Amino acid sequence: MFRKRLTLKILLFLILSDILETFIQFCFKKSTIPVTGVSVTNLADAFAFIKTVSVSPFLWLGICTVLVIFVIWSTILSKIDLSVAVPVASFSYILVPLCSIIFLKETISPLRWVGIFFILSGILLTSLSSKEKINES
Repeated sequence: MFRKRLTLKILLFLILSDILETFIQFCFKKSTIPVTGVSVTNLADAFAFIKTVSVSPFLWLGICTVLVIFVIWSTILSKIDLSVAVPVASFSYILVPLCSIIFLKETISPLRWVGIFFILSGILLTSLSSKEKINES
C-alpha cells in the first residue's frame, strides 16, 4: 500500500490553511457586526439581515478566502490521508479564540480554555493513534 508522507511543504500548506480558516471566521464575524442587535424572527427580518450583511466587504473577502482554502485543502488531500490532515489542521481551535481576543476584544472564559485544551488533547491522541496503526502494519 502506498503511504502518503507529511512533508514540510504540506505542513506549511496546513498551517496556511489554519491561518486562512481563522481569517475567514474573523471576516464573517466582522460582516455581522452592523446587525449584532437584530433579531431574526420572521422572513422580513431574515431578508433585512441578508441585505445588510451582503454589502459588507468582510463577507465577500471571507467568501473569496473560502475559495482559496478549497484549492489549498484539495492539494493537501491529494498528498496526504484525510485522517492525518484533519488533526494536523486543527490549530484553528486555538487561533480563532486568540484572534477573537486580539482583534474583536472578546473574552474567553477559563472554562472555555479548558475545553479548548481537551479538544486539542483529543486531536493529539487521535494523531498519535493513527501513527501507531501505520507502524503496526
